[in-house]
Amino acid sequence: MQAMILAAGFGTRLLPYTKYRPKPLFPVLNTPLLLAAIRRLKNSGFSRIIVNCHHLGEQIVACLEGIDDVFIQREERILGTGGGLRRALDTLDDEPLLVVNGDIYHSIDVRELYHFHLRNGHGVTMAVHDCPRFNKLSLSDNRVLDFDGSTAGARQRAFTGIMVINPDLLTPIKKDTASCIIEYYRKILAQNQVIFTREYQRCSWTDMGTPEDYLRLHGDLLSGRVPIWPELDCGTTQHCIDGRAECADDLHIQEWACIGRARIGARVKLCRCVVWDGAVIEPGRVLSDEIVLPHY
Repeated sequence: MQAMILAAGFGTRLLPYTKYRPKPLFPVLNTPLLLAAIRRLKNSGFSRIIVNCHHLGEQIVACLEGIDDVFIQREERILGTGGGLRRALDTLDDEPLLVVNGDIYHSIDVRELYHFHLRNGHGVTMAVHDCPRFNKLSLSDNRVLDFDGSTAGARQRAFTGIMVINPDLLTPIKKDTASCIIEYYRKILAQNQVIFTREYQRCSWTDMGTPEDYLRLHGDLLSGRVPIWPELDCGTTQHCIDGRAECADDLHIQEWACIGRARIGARVKLCRCVVWDGAVIEPGRVLSDEIVLPHY
């Protein structure tokens, strides 16, 4: 089985943090999300994984160096989801491709989705769920009617950013041209092609798209509201502190905190904070709902 992780975007909603690190490399419980996602795909049986990159792509290349069966697709200019998939077409095997957005944390069984797609024989199968904030797909009998929720009376669901697609469906997309895969789906839908869905009713799912979403994900993980991936190598305690962190003995944590290889001075108080590797917090600081970066 083959998969592709889309990791080339700018992450503008996460500025200013994405000025320094691409969104797929944001640490989740002190492990870059992209690394954990790759481990998860490998553990699900995917033996060939493609990762595209553009924004701060050299960081992604360095992070993935030496990992077997992972192939990096460098994009000199942003190609979008459609253009990125079309660029990969020349290197794909002749079998369906699992596609996963590089900024989501989820509990969807991607192996089950892949085999569901194989059994049903459709050109594309989109994983969907009920998420009122993002419910924009109109569905009937698990088929997409539109992508903007405009069909009266239809069931509304959200695209999870996970799908399985047959590579030959990508051929009509113009090569090396920026495009959006959803816009391409609108086009083929108008040509009466079927876009099928698989609904997951009790899945956990977070789009790590804003600082608030990123912090909320950590709170949900450390409180037990969302299951922790085994691939994150983190326990289930209220706090996640890297063993190499240098923390003063009087560090005071309220609710939860996630601390990487950072240096934290005396009399510091943290509440709902994620502290990245290399960060330094001076003595006496009181921080709440913060992402603490290194001094770049």
